[in-house]
Amino acid sequence: NEQVKWVRVLYQDFSAFIKDQERLISADNKLDYVEGFVIVNRTGLLNNWRLSFTAEDPLQASQFKSDGRTLYCLEVAKYYFELDNKDVISQGVKETLSELSYISSTLFTSEVTYEAFLDRVHVSEVKLRSKGQWEVPHPWLNLLVPRSTVKEFAKGVFGNILTDTSNGPVIVYPVNKAKWDNRTSAVTPEEEIFYLVAILTSAVPGKDDGVEQILKRNQRILEFSEAAGIGLKQYLPHYTTREEWRSHFGAKWDDFVRRKSRYDPLAILAPGHRIFPKAPVFSFYSSS
Repeated sequence: NEQVKWVRVLYQDFSAFIKDQERLISADNKLDYVEGFVIVNRTGLLNNWRLSFTAEDPLQASQFKSDGRTLYCLEVAKYYFELDNKDVISQGVKETLSELSYISSTLFTSEVTYEAFLDRVHVSEVKLRSKGQWEVPHPWLNLLVPRSTVKEFAKGVFGNILTDTSNGPVIVYPVNKAKWDNRTSAVTPEEEIFYLVAILTSAVPGKDDGVEQILKRNQRILEFSEAAGIGLKQYLPHYTTREEWRSHFGAKWDDFVRRKSRYDPLAILAPGHRIFPKAPVFSFYSSS
């Protein structure tokens, strides 16, 4: 059976956080999974982690205070088989972690099966379903932010526009553009490295943040990014005009139009996106 060594560490400095993330997605990366998320105003954070993770230094971890701070969590994993030498695996992970600049007292690890690791979101789903907090609106905002402006984006958004992350994760991690298939119509920033920022908020019943408030906050983030010249691209955006879609696709627009003309000339597919007008349908009746 395949196993997973699963690690979480915290950062207070965003620059150090993304520097280490970029190191871990480089060509000589020895880990199998790299992700990160933002934590704002989460109380008792490390106590919650102790339910499924073990602190490397329990005493130091018990003295760490997360309340009211904007923190950045780096999450990594190494896959291995039961027959592998666990000491060698652990030593390799330890050596990789020794090159990073996280807060030393916040190192937490866990050993789980590969299946359990893949199913980790389902565990959260079960908990939320038991509280009646799963079948709720999810006004998510998924953004692709250029590396050159991600620090400015973080400064303006994390802890300012986004003041709480208790109603859903905020995921942040870098992507190598070379890993994307450029033959698709997916649009990404024109830089070798860009960041996925996924603000996955749920409109929890009884909370002050209802759907309208979350949508307004999402709009504030987009307006800030536009004013600051962040140059981001939305993933699964909602635009209402052809001009907005043309701007979204940028240099890919002409290719996108050609593909639409070739494979869907009557514009039958995806009319709700309002990118292409649907072709008129003519009915013919036989005379009698």
